[in-house]
Formats: sequence, structure tokens, C-alpha cells
Amino acid sequence: MNKKNLSIFVIIVLLTAGSIFTAFVGLNIGGLKLGPLTDDINQGLDLQGGVYLVFEAQTESTGADLDREIQQVIEIFRRRVDSLGLTEPVIVREGADRIRVELPGVEEAEDAIAMIGTTARLSFVDPDGEVVLTGEGVRDARVDFQQNEPVVRLELNATGRDAFAEVTGRLSRLPQRPVEDRVIDIRLDDEIISSPSVNDHITDGVAVITGNFTVESAAELAALIRGGALPVDLEQIQTSTITATLGEFALQRSVYAAIIGISLLLIVMIVIYRIPGFVADVALLIYILLVFTIITLLNATVTLPGIAALILSIGMAVDANVIIFERIKEDIQTGKTVRASIESGFKRAFRTILDANVTTLIAGLVLYQFGTGPIRGFAVLLIIGILCSMFTAIIITRVLLRLVVSINPRKSKKIFGTK
Repeated sequence: MNKKNLSIFVIIVLLTAGSIFTAFVGLNIGGLKLGPLTDDINQGLDLQGGVYLVFEAQTESTGADLDREIQQVIEIFRRRVDSLGLTEPVIVREGADRIRVELPGVEEAEDAIAMIGTTARLSFVDPDGEVVLTGEGVRDARVDFQQNEPVVRLELNATGRDAFAEVTGRLSRLPQRPVEDRVIDIRLDDEIISSPSVNDHITDGVAVITGNFTVESAAELAALIRGGALPVDLEQIQTSTITATLGEFALQRSVYAAIIGISLLLIVMIVIYRIPGFVADVALLIYILLVFTIITLLNATVTLPGIAALILSIGMAVDANVIIFERIKEDIQTGKTVRASIESGFKRAFRTILDANVTTLIAGLVLYQFGTGPIRGFAVLLIIGILCSMFTAIIITRVLLRLVVSINPRKSKKIFGTK
């Protein structure tokens, strides 16, 4: 018996068990205190409780114009919601002209509507605090380039051109004054989004905002200016409030179901495959730890459909191990050595596992691309689960099996249920 490899295997098992315990229960030893990893996972609307709203844009625009207007509204909504510090709001387009907003932690639908459902107000304010131009005077705003540097090109209509000519003429005559005396604040809903200084008298209704822009930041500023200049009337067509009590109840039931299902899987694998089944259980626990670590690092949001996706991917991870073990047993029964059977079994099973997981992965990508709300949450966690299950089944299980076989090569055939 190779005691060194036995010790390594025992250490891996103990570390896995300890990590799982710490991740889900926490650890408090002396001065060391670690909270459960699950406390850092964002809960979705259906678990945390909150409000979701669906707005429909009242516009006759179609095609690219409609796309642009919807994107403007989404950007404005996102800025308003982010300013409130809400956890993981979801603001997505739904269909052609609808926007879905999910606000975890908000208890009153009326507050949510008042918070985000009003029309944006764009204003240009001079150093004296006077509003010299509103969104009604802006015709367009878009990204342009000057000397290969991104800038924001602002085009005004006749009303805006006259007002802008007056204020820029007045401020451009103050070249010796500090820069702050020549600044025009651009405000959206009373929040300053840009503060360009006036250098020239602008009479043609075309202004250029320069600065240390990237293409993305210039595009964002242009979209915000257009959003204030081209408001879209919104009609609230759906509202729903989910209480935190209902979400907590649903989460508890889901967790209980997951614990029961996973426990049965662990027991069945040991009963049928004995030591290899125990190895698969260790790999499965590593899989669970890996998935929740990735979810935390990615700051992903867990929803009830997402929990269902994780349980589904656990089943796929176990299925992969079953395929591998059956291939190994077949090779051992043909007279191959256990080491050769392990390598051959993994090689033969790889194509089957890959085919099954790739098709499911494609389905997850399609759901993520075209789905909204909970459907996207299901897709994200399904994709994470599939990738982790393939890694643990193909890599972790193989490493552990090699380690187990090396502990006592003479009895290695018996641990696979063969003579």
C-alpha cells in the first residue's frame, strides 16, 4: 500500500469537506471568522422580494430609430436606479418596444414608478445657475472624431442655436477669467453629466464637446444627451410586487429539494460504484464549491430558475461520471489493466460527454441571447454549471481515480466491481 498517496487522497477529501462546510456554514475559530460564501451571492427578485415593471414606449418610430430611442430610455433608467444604490437591478429590453425593470428590495410599486417612470429633463446651465437651453433645443448628439480623438458633436435646432449663440458669445468674451467662469453644466434630471468650458462663440448651432473621451464614454454621453432631447412617452402595462416572505419561503423549499436530491445522488453513487462512486462524490462536492465561487466572483444573481439550472447541471455531472465508470468497467472486463482502462475509459467517454454538454450549452447560449429576466438567469447558471461539470468530470475525477488506483494496485480491480 502506498501510504503517501493515501495521505494525499485523505487530505484532498478533508480539504473538500472543510471548504464545503465553510462555504455554506462559515467558520469561527479563535480570531479567524469567515462568513458563508452564500452571504456574498446576489439574490434575484424572486428570492429577495421587490418590484418588477414593464413599460411600453409610445412612439411611431421603427427599425434603427426605435432601437436608439429604447436604448436611450434604458440608459436613463439605469442611471436613476444606480443612483439609489439598489442591489442588482435588471433593466432589459423586452420585445420590440417594451422595457422590463426589476428592482430587488423595493417594496412599493408606486415608489418604483415615481422613481424611474418620469420623462428625463435635459438642461444646460450657465455659471450663474441660469438654464440657458433645454432638451427641446437639441436636435442630435453623436460621436465624432477630431485629430483621431473621440468627441461628442452636438447639433441644435433653430431655438437652441439662438440661445446657444447668446450664452457662448457672452462667456467667450471672458478669456482671462478662470475656467469655472466659462463652464456650461449639462444636466440630466438635475444631475451633472458633463461640464464643458466655452472657448469660442458658436453661432451655427453645432458644438463639439472635447475631453479625455474613449469611444464608449463619448457614446454614453451622446446617448444621455439624446435621451433628454428626445424623450419617449412610456405606458406602464404590467406591475407586480413579490414579498420578501414569499421569496424566502421559495428559497427554503428549493434548498431543501437540492439537499435531498444531492444527498440521494451521493448515496446511490457509492452503493453502485463503491470507491469510484466515492471519488465521484468528492469531485461533485468540488464542482459545487467551484460553481458557487465563480458565481460570487462574477457577481451573478441567483434566481429560482437559476437554482433549477444548477441542480440540472449537477445531474449532468453525475451522468458524465456514470458514463466514464461504465466504460472503465468494460475495458477491465476485456483484460486491460486498471490504469490502461482508466485512460481508455476517459478517452471513449469524452466524445459522448462532449456531445451531450455542447448541445445543452448551445441551448443555454440561445436562452441567454433571446431571453429576458428569469430566463437569462437560468441560462447564465446553466452555462456556468455545464462548464464546471465538464471540468470536474473529465479532469478532477481522472486525477482522483489515478491517485486511488496507485494506493493499492493489487486490489484496484475490485474497487471497480470487477474480479
